[in-house]
Amino acid sequence: MWVASVLAASLPLLASAFPSPNPPSYGGGGGEPFFYKGHDLSSLKILEDGGAVYVDTERGNVTRPAEDILGDGGMNTVRLRLWVYPKAPYDGGYYESYGLNYTIPLAKRFHDKGYKIYLDYHFSDYWADPSKQATPEEWPNTLHPLAATLRDYVSSSLVDFHNAGVDLALVSLGNEIRHGMLWPLGEVDVDIQPASTRVANFTNLATLWAAARNGVRDAVACGVQKPQVMIHIDDGWNLTLQETWFSSLTATGQVKTSDWDIFGFSFYPFYGTAATLANLKTSLTALAYKYNKPLHVVETDWPDICNGATAPELSEPSIPISVAGQIQRVHDIINVVKSVPRGLGRGVDYWEPTWLNNTGLGSACQDTILFSADWSKYPKVTGYSRDSVNMFKGV
Repeated sequence: MWVASVLAASLPLLASAFPSPNPPSYGGGGGEPFFYKGHDLSSLKILEDGGAVYVDTERGNVTRPAEDILGDGGMNTVRLRLWVYPKAPYDGGYYESYGLNYTIPLAKRFHDKGYKIYLDYHFSDYWADPSKQATPEEWPNTLHPLAATLRDYVSSSLVDFHNAGVDLALVSLGNEIRHGMLWPLGEVDVDIQPASTRVANFTNLATLWAAARNGVRDAVACGVQKPQVMIHIDDGWNLTLQETWFSSLTATGQVKTSDWDIFGFSFYPFYGTAATLANLKTSLTALAYKYNKPLHVVETDWPDICNGATAPELSEPSIPISVAGQIQRVHDIINVVKSVPRGLGRGVDYWEPTWLNNTGLGSACQDTILFSADWSKYPKVTGYSRDSVNMFKGV
């Protein structure tokens, strides 16, 4: 997911009136597979450092860390993005975050409270998504040196997390890489015909992705606990896209189906009316039968407010635009994911529910987060929890 613009207002770490929630139970011992119920909290510390506080309306409006409020609501996983060399002049320096120095301490904070950590590599100095995948400015611009640098970066960064006491549960090697990653060398066009030309077009991407995967192997050889490796594509509802993309990648001969453990898909309601629950179920079911691998919906959200002339047509018009609708939408997605054959539906993540100064989260809707932002004491902002913070409770 990419955010086009953010209010650049700078928003102390929160003191809690209550202890952290009990660490989530991860099961084991031959029971049901663990189901990941996550929130992407990548921007939380930026908000906190600027003075944002979060209030638990179910506990008498007491200030608490946002992750404790969300943990009481059923969250057991935190997703965090990682950029390579985040720097100004992007957005006036607002995004001079999300590098290792920012993300490792944040991951440690959540890890020490018992949450599983899902690391989302962007392999860029800035947002990476289907519309842009810029190679880090300081990295090589020829294929094999770039692949070597990528491999070393993945390995060394995983070792850094491990040395900080953070064992990562999941790592996504790239973010929404439908059009490849590390452009221009790793850019692909999934619509090229004939198939032989498309496969040739995927060769550079396959070289780079395989190098990243080898970086994981290198880290494990150095003592890092092996995380589950994910490939993350947008438009999880689009079966044609997914079948064509993954078959093209593996047809290069450089990436085998055994090289990744999990499929990760974005599934948003704002960018086309075909993004329906029925189409998602069709797509996930077909991929489960074909690949026999776990599948997650790793980015989604739903609006509490979405009106006006620029409001998009949502893909499920029967779901209300409201807090209740946020809960219903996520429950419906969970039901679809859990219905995947062979028990292969294994997780759902909601994107950036605490981002108080970017409530539309890149969509044309006004508000899709899970806290009501009160700016009456600007520049201080207070986030009051909505009922939708409990969307993962009991599911």
